[in-house]
Formats: sequence, structure tokens, C-alpha cells
Amino acid sequence: MSKIAGDIVDVILAPGAESLAALVDLAGGRAGTDWADVLLVDARGGASLLADAEAAAVHARQAVLAIVADHAGAAAAYDAGATHVAVGEPTSESLALALRYAGRYARRLRGNGRMRRAGELAEGAVARFIAAGDPVEPATVAVVAITHFDTVNAAFGREVGDQLLREAAGRLTAVLPPYAVIERDQGAQFIIAVREDVEAARRRIAAIEGALARCFMLGREEAWLGARIGVAHRDDGEAAGSLVARAREALTAAAAGDAPQVRVAPQGHIAAGLDLAADLHRAIDRREIDILFQPQVALATDRITGVEALARWEHPKHGVLGAGTLFAAAERAGLGLALSEHIQLLALTRAAAWEGALANLRVAVNVTAADLARWDFAPHFMALVERAGIDPARVTAEVTESGLVTDLPLASTRLEALRARGLRVAIDDFGTGYSSLAYLKALPLDYLKIDRSLTQDITGAPRARVVVRGILAIAEGLGLQTIAEGVENVAERDLLADEGCTYYQGFLCAGPLDERALARLMEDDRP
Repeated sequence: MSKIAGDIVDVILAPGAESLAALVDLAGGRAGTDWADVLLVDARGGASLLADAEAAAVHARQAVLAIVADHAGAAAAYDAGATHVAVGEPTSESLALALRYAGRYARRLRGNGRMRRAGELAEGAVARFIAAGDPVEPATVAVVAITHFDTVNAAFGREVGDQLLREAAGRLTAVLPPYAVIERDQGAQFIIAVREDVEAARRRIAAIEGALARCFMLGREEAWLGARIGVAHRDDGEAAGSLVARAREALTAAAAGDAPQVRVAPQGHIAAGLDLAADLHRAIDRREIDILFQPQVALATDRITGVEALARWEHPKHGVLGAGTLFAAAERAGLGLALSEHIQLLALTRAAAWEGALANLRVAVNVTAADLARWDFAPHFMALVERAGIDPARVTAEVTESGLVTDLPLASTRLEALRARGLRVAIDDFGTGYSSLAYLKALPLDYLKIDRSLTQDITGAPRARVVVRGILAIAEGLGLQTIAEGVENVAERDLLADEGCTYYQGFLCAGPLDERALARLMEDDRP
């Protein structure tokens, strides 16, 4: 059989498969290269050979093609980590077909046939894919965040978590057209791009939802993960970067609420987004961005002991905008650090001036990955604390877990410098990203905040209770206090208290409040 023109697949032969080199060449592959799309394993003698091969392929981000003897062997191979199988005695024809699909699978995962350089975001491949088309051609970008993933890592280990991500990638690939791009994004996220009209793209997103909603099997154990998805449909003439940014904004909105699981960015947002970025310059200068405070309640005493500071901007045209939209606009305008500093200083200054019932409340302010990346982060943040005039012992720096901190040792050093000055450190939104356990291991922390997506089902779902119980046990073992987010009813509060959680915040006590409403609530909270 002749080689597949223009579609040569580079193949690495696993130990024991060396005799297949000539057949690979006949099938249109290229065996023996140092780097490859496909790792080929001869598993006709059993799936045991796949264990080491699969681990190597994960690191190299390759498809794993297993040659198996029969359909029972195929099932075992998939369970052991194969992404593709070829059943029976291989021929050049059957192997050519298997290599073609395995190669395309690997290339999609890497972004349209190109391996990412270290540190390059997946959206680069997606942006190139979108930019390569006609500027007015319909296109859709979706950012898919796997939910409850980190709890699988905690319960079953990182290798099982990696296996689940590979299976999730396989399910996504199966419901996408051949011309789509799918890439692993930061954490337990994938970023997808298709050139389809809006209706076709909507059906595609529904198929993605369905694929990820099905049960994942971990040997004899079941895992139900699910996903939150941010979607952006292209406006005429919209640049690729803007489309990707809107999809990320939509994901932020989807993650901020309990429902819906899919959030679609509004159309016609291009000019508004540009206006918003321009308006943000003026809003910072004119101090139009305000702060609300959500109470944090001690479960042991049912008393309010602290608050989280949350940014709000009441835009004259677009209405009330939250922190996710604010920071997305700030990134477009190159104002991310300036906005973060503005919000931090404003929150600290407000809290420093509190009197009476508010005077001793702790205040938690968000610290972004970009904040941590600045070389002078610790002295700069301490200068804000001193400028505000607040006791450092009342301040908590909350590192948002869903933000990507790339240099954990450096971040650890900088956060430890804050703790040495009396501040405390929390990790926010625990459980929403891929790096949570690494954060717990590497960062100097005082508090662990459990994301609302993990607490919202604890009264009705036994598995959810097991997951939260496991997180609380980890926190206790590390000497961390815990704050459960999104608590909405007494049953949830009582169950968390019984399991040893330290604090909660949520609408059971109050949503985000201005200072007057907070003061009234504190007066009511007095014994």
C-alpha cells in the first residue's frame, strides 16, 4: 500500500513492537523517530505492556495505538490507557487507517498539528486556527472546564486523574468534526475551536455536555465529573484574540453561579468590550469602582468574623459588572496589575476605617497570578497595607486557585514574606483547577476555601459528602482552617459543621453587602 500523501505519521515503537517497523512504513507511517505523534504498542499478548508505555505517552502528549488480538483485548487496552486500537493481525491497510486517526487525535490535542512550546497557552493554536479562516466566516470557541476533577486526584491519585483527562479528551474529540482544533488548556480545561454556524455550534456544545456528563469508570469505581463551558460565537470581523477572550469571560460567568453549566458570551460585544477597556481607564482614575463585602461566619459560634472584598462597577451603559468582567476588560487594556492594586488598596483602606462592630473583622483581598509574578510583590503588597493603615493581622491574601501560578517555589517565597509580617494566606476556589494539590503542597497557607461547586450537593449526594469530607481531612492534616463557599441553607451549614469545617460564606448569612448593610448585619449579629 502506498503512503498517505501529505499525512505521514511519526511513530515510536514501544518495546516488543520493533518487528512492526516495516509494516508501519508500508502503512504510511515513519517509525524510529525521536519524537512522534503515536506510540505503537503490540498488546496482543496482553495489556500489561501498556502501563509503562502509557505513562511515557502522557508526558510526550502522544496517542497510544495498541495492536490487540480480539475485542476483549480492545476493552482491556482502553482500560489500560490506549487511545486507539487495531484488532487482529495487522495489515498495512488496517494499520494505515488506525495510524491516520491516532495521528489526527494527537495533533488535535496539540493544536492543529503543532506541539506547544513550554509556557505557550493553548489559545495560541486556537487563535491561529481562527485567524487562518475568512474574517467573516462563522466560528465558535469554547473553553471547557472539567468540574470536580481535583477531588479525583485527591481520592485516587494523579495517575488516575491523568487517565480521566485523557478519556475526557477522547470523548471531546469523538464529538468534534475532523477540522476542529482541541487543545489542553491550563489546569483541567480544554479549549476548542470550530468553524460552524451558530446553530451547528450549539448542537456541538450540547454534544460536548452530554459526552462529559456520562459516568467515568475507575476500575470498579464510578466518577461523575461534568463540566462548565464558556462559549463565544464570532461576530463579523472579530479578531481571534477577542473571540478567545470572550469565551474565557463566559467561562468565568459560568463558574461564578450554580447554573447554568454553559454560558454564552453575548453577541455584538466587540465594540462594547473595547469601550469597556477604554472606560476602565477613566473608572480607575475617577474611583468609580466600588467594593462589596461578603461575610464569613465561624461555624462553631455562628458569628461573623471576617469578610471577602469583591469588586463591583456600576457601568452607566452595561449595568453592574463583577470582578470577572472587570479583569477581562483590564487585560485587554493592559491594566490588570493597575486594577488589582486599585481594588486591594480600596478594600484595605475601607476596612482600616471601620469602627464599632466592624473594627475587628478580618478582610480578605484577592491576589492574582499576575500579582504574584511581579518581582516586588511582597514589599509592594505590604506597602499597600501600610498605606491603608490597617493592622496586618486583619488581612488575608486570597490566591485564586483557578488562576495559573507557574512558579510555585517563587510564589511560596513571596507569600511566606507576607506571613512573616503577620498576614494570612488563603487559596480560593479550591477544587476548580488541576493544580490544587500542588498548591497545597507548595504554598504556605492558613486557609483553604472550598469552591461552591463542591459544597452545593452535599445534603443530597452521598458522593459529594465523601468528597468534601476528604478535602476537610486533608486540610486538617495540613493544619489549615477551611471556608466553605456558596452555603445557602441550614442543612448545608449543619453538615459542614459536623464534618469539621471552620467557616462558611454564602447567602444563608448574606450576599455581598455595602458597608452600611454590613454594619447593620453586624449589629444584628451581636449577642
